[in-house]
Amino acid sequence: MTDTAVGPVRAPQYAPDEMVQLLDRNGVRRSHPDYDVHLEPEELLALLRDMVLLRRLDAEGEALQRQGQLGLWAGSRGQEASQVGAGRATRRQDQVFPTYRDHGAALTRDIDPLHVLSLYRGVDHGGWDPAATGVHPYTLVIAAQLLPAVGYAMGVQRDGAVGTGDPDRDAAVIAYLGDGATSQGEAAEALNWAAVFNAPVVFLCQNNQWAISEPVSRQSPVPLHRRAEGAGMPGVLVDGNDVLAVLAVVGAAMDRARAGGGPTFVESFTYRMGAHTTSDDPTRYRHAAEVDEWREKDPIDRFRAYLRAEGVLDEEYEAQLQQEADEFAERVRAGVAAMPDPDPVAMFDHAYAEPHPQVLAERDEFLAAWEQHDRDAHAGGAA
Repeated sequence: MTDTAVGPVRAPQYAPDEMVQLLDRNGVRRSHPDYDVHLEPEELLALLRDMVLLRRLDAEGEALQRQGQLGLWAGSRGQEASQVGAGRATRRQDQVFPTYRDHGAALTRDIDPLHVLSLYRGVDHGGWDPAATGVHPYTLVIAAQLLPAVGYAMGVQRDGAVGTGDPDRDAAVIAYLGDGATSQGEAAEALNWAAVFNAPVVFLCQNNQWAISEPVSRQSPVPLHRRAEGAGMPGVLVDGNDVLAVLAVVGAAMDRARAGGGPTFVESFTYRMGAHTTSDDPTRYRHAAEVDEWREKDPIDRFRAYLRAEGVLDEEYEAQLQQEADEFAERVRAGVAAMPDPDPVAMFDHAYAEPHPQVLAERDEFLAAWEQHDRDAHAGGAA
């Protein structure tokens, strides 16, 4: 494809053998010279449970938005292996800096899904406690979480919680970002600072192929993980639809960071199956054939096939998991319905720590317009 305004567009070229993969698209186990993971049957089933509940949360979130219960929803369908694998690679003392789409990062750290949904209902800024959970608030501004993540990692380093050899003390930071975030200045600055100060941070770039309507070919002429070379840190490409590979790669990177080895940039090669958010229509910019091709690489189907072949997954567990998912969905729907309506004036309360004349004036203007709207509506109803 060419564009007469900007010249030819070069899509990044990925070598087939550079991607870390432990399960092929059919769920057949593969070996890798540098990465591996060994889990007990119950741990494997727990990964499946995480991914199934995450997908159910996504389905409920989208439905609730369509019903007017949420103001917006950012889906994660197709990225379950990437989010769950990375989430399960963290320890309790690690710190997580997510984007607005990383619901798996929240669920794997035992955050109540209603605390995620309350953000999208507009009644709070995310109902969980960052200090207690180690998960920082969702960041809706692209790449804005990356510099705070590096700063936190530098603080961990200065607190002496890196390289002690104590598994209960040594900590690291993981910062989630999308492919589009790599085009932001904050991403370049964060990578540079992390490398220069050898900060204990892992950048997990979930390359889901689309930054809203812009494909990767419009964002970078080289694979995203190669950005790490310029910053001076290792870059790893992993199959983001392979939960075992993501767990192995991110786990190794987190171990390296905790031991004092410095930062790593991981590109998780995956796909956003749904819309960017519920305000987006992906049929306007991508072909159905592309979505169908990626559907064949579904991370949950792939992992299920592996577990069945290994004799780990049976019909009894499947039935139990389906029941749990149904109960999970019922709790989510009831919990959202019980939430209060958003207070439209509350958006003025947290712009500054102290009252600000301009904000107060804008609040008064908003209230006057709101009250006039109510009067007009009442008058129309009376007529």
